[in-house]
Amino acid sequence: MGQEVTGVKPPSSKIRHLDCSVTRRRRGSMYLEEETSKKSEVISCIFSLKEEVGALAKGLRLFEEKGINLTHIESRPSRMNKDQFEFFISVDASCAQALDEVIDSLRTQISGHVHELTRNKQKDTVPWFPNDIQDLDRFANQILSYGSELDSDHPGFTDAVYRVRRKEFADIAYNYRHGQAIPRVEYTAEEKATWGTVFKELKTLYPTHACREHNRVFPLLEQYCGYRQDNIPQLEDVSRFLQSCTGFRLRPVAGLLSSRDFLAGLAFRVFHSTQYIRHGSKPTYTPEPDVCHELLGHVPLFADSSFAQFSQEIGLASLAAPDEFIEKLATVYWFTVEYGLCKQGSEVKAFGAGLLSSFGELQYCLSDKPTVLPFDPAKTSLQKYPITEYQPVYFVAESFEDAKERVRKFVATIPRPFTVRYNAYTQSIEVLDNSQQLRNLADSIHSEMDKLCEALKKLD
Repeated sequence: MGQEVTGVKPPSSKIRHLDCSVTRRRRGSMYLEEETSKKSEVISCIFSLKEEVGALAKGLRLFEEKGINLTHIESRPSRMNKDQFEFFISVDASCAQALDEVIDSLRTQISGHVHELTRNKQKDTVPWFPNDIQDLDRFANQILSYGSELDSDHPGFTDAVYRVRRKEFADIAYNYRHGQAIPRVEYTAEEKATWGTVFKELKTLYPTHACREHNRVFPLLEQYCGYRQDNIPQLEDVSRFLQSCTGFRLRPVAGLLSSRDFLAGLAFRVFHSTQYIRHGSKPTYTPEPDVCHELLGHVPLFADSSFAQFSQEIGLASLAAPDEFIEKLATVYWFTVEYGLCKQGSEVKAFGAGLLSSFGELQYCLSDKPTVLPFDPAKTSLQKYPITEYQPVYFVAESFEDAKERVRKFVATIPRPFTVRYNAYTQSIEVLDNSQQLRNLADSIHSEMDKLCEALKKLD
């Protein structure tokens, strides 16, 4: 192509499904999933046990004591923990009450790690979603494209050395688990030169084209995270910086995730970030997100509290949302977090990462060439967009706060049988579908309101 493009392809709308209706709650510490098949009236469970003598026998004895007949059982080594085995069992749906008692016994009597998915009262299909931050391990490697495999039109497709290097980065992402430090990478001289070209050109535009939040944070990244023309920052250093600012963190990923999986990460204030860099033959072009796009485009805004909350609310809205709404939320994400504009005083500035990481499109988006429309999620979510050329249409928000409020109203139209809330203390998702959960939320709000009133009195 004859123009500079940062090809930030959106996460694919291809979604993984469970064959069942589920809602979730967190209990104990062993993996446990439960699903109900309406057609066969069979309840199936998956749980994992530590690999120790007699563990399975103890587990099966619990079913026997409750008179539960197992109609099916399978086992396999756990893909998440080498010291555990996963067991898939099926029982007749008439054993539901007794099965609940066995679930409690599994949790209390047998060591291991448990998550439970209880049957959905509404009997509607509810797509699986992560319950706590460790659950991101379950899909972070299920990329849809790129990674170490490149399309034939990729600039590095015929470069054997580059392809080997991409596999090194992919292996880091595949082996990563939540809670680990992100492995540090020794970037090559060529990779640093590519970064330096992008860094130098973009930095000249930021003062006049980027939003004030981006310009406020960028010097801090230079000071604390090694942002320099001759140095590619390490994801671990940047992640620690973000956590200290807004609680956001980076997680290495080998390629593109599905829309549902990528947005689910945002619900936990986790951004799946690539660690590789674009091919050196075309430093101003990339057909995919790379470390230039992530660190120069996304990271500065994730350090801003208002933008961080805005991004998380899009993620929370995606949990258990029907497929058609996932596509709409992904489009809203595209025209805000990736290609968003916002008003600041009498001017319009860029805050989307796809703009802030593309020298050419950052100039283009603020020219008189594209169409610029007011941000309205209901309309924005239906807008079609290209992924390999400059956007013909951009949406401008009045402010981050106004954008958040509009997204909240849009989210209220998503048909799902419950509301979810992120608990920052436990780093888990709370499903607000019973009176106790609502009381807990009310108590939390009451406590925060007391603090607000106390602070206001002291200010007066």
